[in-house]
Amino acid sequence: MQDLDGQVAIVTGGGRGVGRAVAEALGARGAAVAVAARTISEIEAVAAALSRAIAVPTDVTRAEQVGALVERTGRELGPPTLLVAGAGTWDHVGPAWEGDADAWWRDVEVAVRGAYLCARAVLPGMVERGAGRIVVLSSYAANVPRPWSSGYGSGRAALLRFIDSLAGEVEERGVAVFAVSPGFVRTELVENVIRSEAGRRYLPELGERTDALAPELAGELVAELATGRADALTGRFLHVLDDLDDLVARADEIRANDLYALRFRRY
Repeated sequence: MQDLDGQVAIVTGGGRGVGRAVAEALGARGAAVAVAARTISEIEAVAAALSRAIAVPTDVTRAEQVGALVERTGRELGPPTLLVAGAGTWDHVGPAWEGDADAWWRDVEVAVRGAYLCARAVLPGMVERGAGRIVVLSSYAANVPRPWSSGYGSGRAALLRFIDSLAGEVEERGVAVFAVSPGFVRTELVENVIRSEAGRRYLPELGERTDALAPELAGELVAELATGRADALTGRFLHVLDDLDDLVARADEIRANDLYALRFRRY
């Protein structure tokens, strides 16, 4: 299926794990893909396996590097029609008052500043053209307490507020914005936490989980969102196990009742 032919995607965090699966899924369906991350060898390997792709070393917390990513993508592949903000870290595990404060903040910064800078860089072009889509990879850690990983959870929750606020700004300009949870995936990032001393001490249940999902599920969902068929769900937080056809059919109900979003409810 080549239903994304003509689309140009930027995928940050695209060198490994869920980001890599997303880049591969988009490329398999015909999109040109700019694969961005900090580790050059990884993004080059991903790009080399796709039919039309470039590898762009990028630290998403640095505005000048994000700007260069978008500029190079436009020059070599064409104007970006899709941004997938997938860069993230999980460096601080343990009590919030212990450990490295910079590591705690980095878990927030890479997720939130990274998504913001990337969206800020692609949106002028998308708004001018009256079309585009942004998908932010988040986690159910955004929706439930995450003791011993408060930096990670805070960053993921902030992403949900960012995307639903942004959706309200750009919907009438032809741009749709989504957050996606890939579920529990045993990526290298997660395995590093499981094996770490802090992970063994504070999150022993993580390594015992038997409900791991394949990263390809996230790739499939993002590719479906890229087609535009779910644009009526802009601003919503979707999970890879959701029935997208059902959600699209219920889009009016979901919007009317403000479902699939981060909300404070008193009853």
